[in-house]
Amino acid sequence: MNLERIREILEAVSQQSLSVEEASEKLRHLPFEDLGFAKIDHHRALRRGFPEVIYGPGKTPAQITAIGTKLAENDQNVLVTKTTETAYAELRQKLPDARWHAQAGAIIVERRPPDRVPGMVLIISAGTSDIPIAEEAALTTELMGSTVDRVFDVGVAGLHRLASHQELLTKASVVVVTAGMEGALPSVVAGLVAVPVVAVPTSIGYGASFGGLSALLAMLNSCSSGVAIVNIDNGFGAGYLAGLINASDNSQALA
Repeated sequence: MNLERIREILEAVSQQSLSVEEASEKLRHLPFEDLGFAKIDHHRALRRGFPEVIYGPGKTPAQITAIGTKLAENDQNVLVTKTTETAYAELRQKLPDARWHAQAGAIIVERRPPDRVPGMVLIISAGTSDIPIAEEAALTTELMGSTVDRVFDVGVAGLHRLASHQELLTKASVVVVTAGMEGALPSVVAGLVAVPVVAVPTSIGYGASFGGLSALLAMLNSCSSGVAIVNIDNGFGAGYLAGLINASDNSQALA
């Protein structure tokens, strides 16, 4: 339940269109709701500006459906990451407005369109194989209200591909770069822009990439300034950070 929704409830009580008992029922799940297998943090949107996100791996379709339904019943947007189409099919039976994003392996239920934030977040993938993680970041950032542009398959093996997007790079408020293999692209991008770069190492690569560890270490040792690194394959974390940075940078425009 977000701050706007709480204000609506309080306003309804003050105008006597909602009883105290009815308001209490709507607010009673703050700060969390205990389902036994999960404690849903309905208060998170109020604290952090974004609802609790459902991490798909390790959860059954029934558990994902139960958590997602409770979030939606409280007028919260639902994002399920790294999940399956099977889980989507079950959730959609309860929430027909659920949308499946196959590339990202994500489910979105948008109950409240986010407030639009000025500025543009640019999402870049080094290779085509990095696109699923890039899309996870893009969907997260869009759900936070930021405009997102995408540039895919512009890795260091052919830097002329990145150079062709120089104008777009200069328009970005934040850049998210996903890369596996040797993980060099975020350093290159950071050398071309004057805005924060969020680097996402992916688990893409041959044996010596160690499931993304090589890319992670390379990004941590970047010689370019202004690069923040999230964990391997953590597209959601990168998108969330980019959304926060963009909203913070544009807070004066929103005032």
